[in-house]
Amino acid sequence: MSKKKLLISLIILLLLGVAFLQIPRVKSALSWRYEKMTVYLKNVVDPPGSVPTALPITPAPTATKLRATDIVEQNPTAIPATLTPTPTATPEPLPVQVSLPSPPYELQSPNNCGPATLSMALHLYGWEGNQTEIADQIKPILQDRNVNPEEMAYYVRNFAGWLNTGYRVGGDIPTLKKLLAANYPVIVESVTSLDPNDALGPTDDLWAAHYLLLTGYDDNSQTFTIQDSYHGADLTISYAQLEEEWEPFNNLYMVLYSSDDESELGFILGPDWDVDTNRKRALANARSNTEADPKNAYAWFNLGSDLVYFEEYEEAALAYDKARELSLPLRMFRYQFGPFWAYFHADRIDELLLLSDYARGITNMSEETWFWYGWALYRQDDFEGAKRAWEKALSINDSPYADAYGALEYVK
Repeated sequence: MSKKKLLISLIILLLLGVAFLQIPRVKSALSWRYEKMTVYLKNVVDPPGSVPTALPITPAPTATKLRATDIVEQNPTAIPATLTPTPTATPEPLPVQVSLPSPPYELQSPNNCGPATLSMALHLYGWEGNQTEIADQIKPILQDRNVNPEEMAYYVRNFAGWLNTGYRVGGDIPTLKKLLAANYPVIVESVTSLDPNDALGPTDDLWAAHYLLLTGYDDNSQTFTIQDSYHGADLTISYAQLEEEWEPFNNLYMVLYSSDDESELGFILGPDWDVDTNRKRALANARSNTEADPKNAYAWFNLGSDLVYFEEYEEAALAYDKARELSLPLRMFRYQFGPFWAYFHADRIDELLLLSDYARGITNMSEETWFWYGWALYRQDDFEGAKRAWEKALSINDSPYADAYGALEYVK
């Protein structure tokens, strides 16, 4: 072959390769593998340490306990408390076994358990999309590793508008069973153990958050039927295992419903239909759990999160301090951001900077972490650094994440 023909052949192969890489699925797969490889190599050289413990506080703040009579503004992202359920009769005993129809199974794409799980749940209500359509709206960047319940609710209300959705905390096994028995599939946020191939580095604890869709239960075997976008369809998990893996996320559960379902849901959930009442009960439970087991880091973390809801920031910050002292998983601040709220509003800005900087090292592509890192910089008079942090947050996810826009407007 002449040099000219060889050169032309190489150019054609190069152009074909470039064209091949523009195929979305190919580009996505290669991008994901490259990102995993670079993160792993970085952490081989500089392994991430444990979650940092709190800095000394001088003087120590005086914490106050929330009074049972305190009333706060309703959380707009939760199920609206538009009615007060009044039980009219003793509920019938629940069936020993319940099995809802299984939706078309979706194996999640990378970092996509939230959209995949929500997609499977929506299919049970007649929706015909897929996880990609959801991800395009609430996590358009593949490397964005977290979807919050608020983001899932945003998608349902704006793109599946005949339905509503909301979440509660402090759930328990009887509540899940009551919802399933009334034909409501339930999404829960819990813990999963990652495949070692997804490790951040050689010292990774492989702990990660995960959404599950519950579609049945069986009292005889003491198990729930789950649709698990990471591990498979129609699997089972014991009541005891779910309770253990549910606790780190404050026993959070979500349901989808239409306006016609509100009265029935109000009856099923009882006092927990009201958002504030639900949080007060969760707060009381969290206090009891810390007293029963003072070495339970998740109990202290949940206490902090429930206190943040009621804007008791100084006491919340102290609860988070205790959780960190007892040790938390590396990825905890990839998924939950109550500590950032608490330290910011308790005016513990050095703490906010320390923790948000640590969280960026674990998960660089997190709009929430960059948002709070920006406020830490702002409060230390690094205004340009704050702007860059908020712009970075918007580069990761600018769709439902209006807070970063507001921050940029604030510093103009």
